[in-house]
Amino acid sequence: MIGAAAADAGGHQLRMLVRRLPHQNEVVTLTAGGPVAAAIRASGVPVHELDTAGDRHLTVVRKLRRLMRRGRFDLVHTHLFRAGVPGRAAARWAGVPVAVATEHRLPRVPGVLFLAGRRYAQVTVTASDELAEPLRRWGVPGERIEVIPRAVDMSEFRYDPAVRAAVRARLGIGDRTPVVGGVGRLEPRKQFERLIRAIGEVPGATLLLVGDGPARAALEGLAAIEGVADRVLFAGQVPHAREMLCAMDIFASPATDTFGLVVLEAMAAGLPALFGSCTPLAGRTDVDDCRRLSPHDPESLPRALRTEVLLLDERHGERLPARSAGKGYEADQMALSVGRIYDRFGPG
Repeated sequence: MIGAAAADAGGHQLRMLVRRLPHQNEVVTLTAGGPVAAAIRASGVPVHELDTAGDRHLTVVRKLRRLMRRGRFDLVHTHLFRAGVPGRAAARWAGVPVAVATEHRLPRVPGVLFLAGRRYAQVTVTASDELAEPLRRWGVPGERIEVIPRAVDMSEFRYDPAVRAAVRARLGIGDRTPVVGGVGRLEPRKQFERLIRAIGEVPGATLLLVGDGPARAALEGLAAIEGVADRVLFAGQVPHAREMLCAMDIFASPATDTFGLVVLEAMAAGLPALFGSCTPLAGRTDVDDCRRLSPHDPESLPRALRTEVLLLDERHGERLPARSAGKGYEADQMALSVGRIYDRFGPG
């Protein structure tokens, strides 16, 4: 398997996948893999960290081709756009008979190399029908598209009151302070500025933002302008979200164009969740304590946060039970679905 990096949500999906597959796997990263790559290696799966920083496209392809020929791979599975194009080109050049691609996000306008790679991949895996539809429009046959949702390992996010206490102490948050949390890359499309503006309308609450990115400085500036800088904590990027989720009381994801995996992680950690977009929960009313924010009402977020703080007080801070969006969004099912693809195209 080839991934562009192993330090983001895609990296965690890959980590969960390789631990559950019955096939012999090796993982290649095109950047330093970090803690996720270390976790994959610790599970007994070989990890090759290629230094491709500054390399031209053809140089990356050559490095991958050499590695594939040495490994005599039967199948190459690429993850993320940056790995997909050179990974499939190298697989074809190295004579690897089968190529599978997983796309977590698609380009707005597909380039020639992107579409050429789709013609070589026997299967392209997407996380939702919304991602599959553009591929069909771009000419990828429907029988070569598989929808396999992103998944959560419920056991990885179990709530632990001792972890909660330790994290809050480290961050300087009082035990009884209501904490609203957000997790994700700090970039404009995540709409974390809505959370910063909303927290000013939730008396006594603290906002904990977990992640890093190009919008951090602007968000810090906004917190100062809104007069809530003392109630907004920037935790930075963390290897795994569980500890920070344990420290939170309410989870909010205001973004309106995401799959919503972080919402499922928050549910697994026993948090009430407010969201602008969550594909697994779209149209569903049977998942308790999860509510979609109105895209047309700017007051829906602060109003919902105030409601959740009141409910938190009514249950005396007691944690909610862990909830799942269904078996189809759990890690074992994801690995089973991917394994079936490998069995279908792999050597007999």
